[in-house]
Amino acid sequence: MDKIPLTSAGFKKLDAELKQLKSVDRPAVIKAIAEAREHGDLSENAEYHAAREQQSHIEGRIKELESVIGLADVVDVSKLSGAIKFGATVKIVDEDTDVEKTYQIVGEPEADIEKGLLNLKSPLARALIGKEEGDSIEVKTPGGEKYYEILSISYK
Repeated sequence: MDKIPLTSAGFKKLDAELKQLKSVDRPAVIKAIAEAREHGDLSENAEYHAAREQQSHIEGRIKELESVIGLADVVDVSKLSGAIKFGATVKIVDEDTDVEKTYQIVGEPEADIEKGLLNLKSPLARALIGKEEGDSIEVKTPGGEKYYEILSISYK
């Protein structure tokens, strides 16, 4: 399997979530299932079915996180420099609207566009990779082409 690139911050966040699920959430749902079983007939016990569904969700997320962490290639972003690559924090301006945005290019499991964490595989990130400060890029989006200028690049 291919390695999954993660920033050290992203790795720590996923690892903390895994520990939370294993040490707090999993035992809590097991206790809730046991309590619901004590209420008798399971076929009509909504609490039991809800707890089992939650347990299924928790176990699925644990497996997903263990897989990602097992394949993680943690990149120390502070040791990088130069043209845009994985881990770069990039400030861009939309050339049509003059709206400035700042994104960090991160691995897929840690991406969250609302927090400025841009998926490495996204069209915008792919267009940014290899570019320098001052370059203009064109990004094909579902709404048509967008044009951005790269204002700054940092690795922190």
